[in-house]
Amino acid sequence: MLLCILGSILLGYTDTDLNMLINAYTNFDGSMEQLIIKTTRVPRALIATFIGASLGIAGVLMQSITKNPMASPSLLGVNSGASFFLVIAISFFPKISFNFLVYVAFVGAFIATAIVYTLAGGLKGDVHTINLTLAGAAITFLFSSFTQGVLAQDQKTLEETLFWLSGSIEGRSIEILIMVIPYLVVGWIASILISKKLNILALGEETAVGLGQNTRSLKLIAAVSIVILAGASVSVAGPITLIGLITPHLAKTIVGSDYRWIVPYSGVLGAVFLIISDIGARFVIYPKEVPVGVMTALIGAPFFIYIARKAENK
Repeated sequence: MLLCILGSILLGYTDTDLNMLINAYTNFDGSMEQLIIKTTRVPRALIATFIGASLGIAGVLMQSITKNPMASPSLLGVNSGASFFLVIAISFFPKISFNFLVYVAFVGAFIATAIVYTLAGGLKGDVHTINLTLAGAAITFLFSSFTQGVLAQDQKTLEETLFWLSGSIEGRSIEILIMVIPYLVVGWIASILISKKLNILALGEETAVGLGQNTRSLKLIAAVSIVILAGASVSVAGPITLIGLITPHLAKTIVGSDYRWIVPYSGVLGAVFLIISDIGARFVIYPKEVPVGVMTALIGAPFFIYIARKAENK
């Protein structure tokens, strides 16, 4: 992960090296290369690290509570809710600042998830996996349709949001990351704290209850953590797909079935996945760039097909 972060800082359209990176923080001379490192490359690498790690951990939690190896954070309507609220905000308030849009997208993710959780029986305290999956799919399609309807009527909003809707960390400032770091840290800590209980839940719902596990509260904590991690990530970088789906499987291949290891490893692998995708996005149509969400889909699609075929064979 550290090597990937270093590569993200040094690789790109402008040639830079390790000495320039060191001098940018020890002997800043105002040169273009050092300026790019401090204002663009380093923030971009850090954003990719935090967002990738958060999406990876959110994916683990999602697959754990749904017992669905094909599940990802978007199943709770996080992506569609955040996208719809952001598009609405830009369409009706075109002068709104990007910093405020981060919170708007965050709120949209929470509202969409709250609706999904309610429809799945959350108010009754009895959330079944199939109900959660169906409710998530329905709300995702609903909000996605609303978003497309607004964009079809507002060409200007489409132009302003298209890059964000494709998933991108280009041009994001470190201040935006700082805004959401407290939420991400809370999500990370909560995920680590419940990782041991996820091992018990993996034995089965009835077994977990028989061992004294409060599965309802565990699922609720996991769901809130997913929304915090995925919602904050989407609000900064847009709906980046497949990271939360793939990294848990890679982590399990490396460390086995113990969620105390799967959770942190998924975070590290998620960060690596997004950083590598971001580096690739800079060179695939060099000297132009593509949204990193396109690259994650391109790199992750073969893994997705493999996982789907593996699940089908089981």
